[in-house]
Amino acid sequence: CLLSIDPGITRVFFGSDFITVTKSEEASWDFLKPEIFAAIMDFYASGKPLFLDSNAAASMDTAIHEDDSEIVAMIKELLETRIRPAVQDDGGDIEYRGFDPDTGIVKLKMQGACSGCPSSSVTLKSGIENMLMHYVPEVRGVEQELDNGDEDTLLNSQMD
Repeated sequence: CLLSIDPGITRVFFGSDFITVTKSEEASWDFLKPEIFAAIMDFYASGKPLFLDSNAAASMDTAIHEDDSEIVAMIKELLETRIRPAVQDDGGDIEYRGFDPDTGIVKLKMQGACSGCPSSSVTLKSGIENMLMHYVPEVRGVEQELDNGDEDTLLNSQMD
């Protein structure tokens, strides 16, 4: 595991064709880079799969269930087909966390390179919110949902 290389690595995110590694401010890329590269190459040479069932896990959050409303199904479809590929091109991903029909707010979580990126809130508001509101009139806004610990990472990256 890349996180066991050094306590300076704070987050590792795996995409379909990329890996994003986030380090602490104190850690040095000069030291981490060769260690990370070696760990990736060792794993790649092992031939083991990264995930046991990567196809099923890749889009579980946007899988449409029979109890989803038509609005939620449209939101998930847009996230999976239009928004997620664009975010993944920038080394991140996006996770659907829910829709409140009373307020019209879609809850999303930015992941990978996008989770600590200061421009992620602009991406969320300008790009994602505008697209969802355009195609799904019931959507009135998009909010980022943070897990415990993400608030500190986001605040620190915005202060830099």
